[in-house]
Amino acid sequence: MSRIVTIFGGSGFVGRYVARRLAKDGWRVRVATRDPNEAGVVRTYGEVGQVEPVACNIRDDASVAAAMDSADAVVNCVGILAEHRKNTFEAIHVDGAGRIARLAARAGIPSLVHVSAIGADPASDSDYLRTKGLGEAVVLAEMPDAVILRPSIIFGPEDSFFNRFARQSRFGPVLTVVGAETKFQPVYVDDIAQAASVALAGRAAPGIYELGGPDVRTFRELMEQMLRIIRRRRLIHNMSFGMARFIAGAFGVVQTVSFGLVRAPLTADQVRSLAHDNVVGKGARGFGELGVDPMATGAVLPEYLWKFRPHGQYEAITESARDLRV
Repeated sequence: MSRIVTIFGGSGFVGRYVARRLAKDGWRVRVATRDPNEAGVVRTYGEVGQVEPVACNIRDDASVAAAMDSADAVVNCVGILAEHRKNTFEAIHVDGAGRIARLAARAGIPSLVHVSAIGADPASDSDYLRTKGLGEAVVLAEMPDAVILRPSIIFGPEDSFFNRFARQSRFGPVLTVVGAETKFQPVYVDDIAQAASVALAGRAAPGIYELGGPDVRTFRELMEQMLRIIRRRRLIHNMSFGMARFIAGAFGVVQTVSFGLVRAPLTADQVRSLAHDNVVGKGARGFGELGVDPMATGAVLPEYLWKFRPHGQYEAITESARDLRV
């Protein structure tokens, strides 16, 4: 009989790739999500009935316990980049992660993979990274044999990083970034899914793994690469951290007075995070120990950023036409 894995946040960006990988591995996949009606696409990742979305609120014990009933393994992919109403960093990254680990341990589930983030540290000045670090601590306290995956910035067809800035580049000659010299080590989303697959197959020792791709580049260098791929020439402007904090604070006020109806595109906490490099630490275990060969950005970005080129899918034809000689 097929083993059952419950993936919390399985309809999200990372979770969908994990669900697809595990379905291919033969698992029966239970995708725990707030709205199963909007997660129907996950059903297509396996045979009929193999992948099933179920309703779950990770802020509620009964809901979490029901989602992992009879499961053999659990993956927690739930995370937020900015707080919104009841979905605070503490509620999701600490309380939610702890609840999943505690109830999994109580149910006797032997395997847990927890997706965190590079830079997770209970002492961080960033609330995002601080709560990620606290979340890791409560997970390991409940399930010492858990595998924790710490990815750097994640890229892939549905990412909110390269897609966001490529979209912005269509409007005006200047592309503004915060922390242009901050270093990143972008990791392909399906490589994270493969790491989770390796862990659930029992081929990874318990503990923390920092996941970064083969490229270590500054924010500016990543934007330059993106602009080359989408065939656009833009001036990259590095906004100072002081100005970024001021603008983020103003957006925060607007979000507050609008009761969350207007979402801040940049938060003060994100500005704090951007002040720190986001790369694999020296001596940290990573893809090498998991037997995964990570994909480079250059091998993947052209496959989905083409839609931001001036002529979209016809850009290559247009470029060829310019070289014709009459």
